[in-house]
Amino acid sequence: MLLDFEQPIAALEGKLKEMQQLAADSDVDVSDAVAALEKKIKDLKKETYANLTRWQRVQLSRHPERPYTLDYIGGMAEKFVELHGDRTVADDKAMVGGFGELDGRTVMFIGQQKGHNTKQRQFRNFGMPNPEGYRKALRLMKMAEKFGKPIVTLIDTPGAFPGLEAEERGQGEAIARNLKEMFMLKVPVICVIIGEGASGGALGIAIGDRVLMLENTWYSVISPESCSSILWRSWDYKEQAAEALKLTATDMQKAGLVDGIVKEPLGGAHTDPDTMIKTLKKTLIKTLDELAAVPADERISQRIDKFSAMGVVVE
Repeated sequence: MLLDFEQPIAALEGKLKEMQQLAADSDVDVSDAVAALEKKIKDLKKETYANLTRWQRVQLSRHPERPYTLDYIGGMAEKFVELHGDRTVADDKAMVGGFGELDGRTVMFIGQQKGHNTKQRQFRNFGMPNPEGYRKALRLMKMAEKFGKPIVTLIDTPGAFPGLEAEERGQGEAIARNLKEMFMLKVPVICVIIGEGASGGALGIAIGDRVLMLENTWYSVISPESCSSILWRSWDYKEQAAEALKLTATDMQKAGLVDGIVKEPLGGAHTDPDTMIKTLKKTLIKTLDELAAVPADERISQRIDKFSAMGVVVE
């Protein structure tokens, strides 16, 4: 799948393939031309991805070939055992979690899971959890706390499921309870936005000692399309809405709402998933080592102070 701003790069890559095929089919020496074109492609990629608009980063965050939560867990963790159910209503397939080993350390992984094809997306409800998903997440967090194991949450959701049945089962209460309980968890908590971080659906598993964002992700109270539909009564102004929302990783770090940005491979995480997974794994190991050195009471105090300091209050 090619995005609009990737078309010039794709055109050059097509010419490169033609040139390489010509060299393979004949005795013509085009090595200098190939080298020059490869350099041109690399320079164009660097320029393009260094100057993306906010809407273009939103598009990259939604790329269907990006790795999802279970891809990261499968690539980073050994002996992963998925745990199911909220012990009250059901097992929400949009929220996954379980214990796994990260560099010899047992970690509780929790995250929203989308799907790689239409059938999987329907099965996972497009990554939009119901109340039982957030209650399952909290159950797993409490289990991790009971056994003294750190928690890593991977956030990738267009929002909590907005259906009537979800509200009837207490969607707002489930998310609010997660926010309250996550502040007081005694174990280290790292939250990583790996794709879309929309509204309370993302925040419901995003209260942590460290909140990180991948380079081409977004985090906001509302999506650009929904913002556009409210303000302009049309989705046609989603690009302007994205600019106004200031929802990229760089924006969030400048505002003090996240603690760090994890670099993606040139072109986005989907261009080299293995490298992206290795990079995130290295970052998580380093961050867990840092948090392990801080006493639990001090960690909780720092966590509360960090979130309490966000935003501006005028009296």
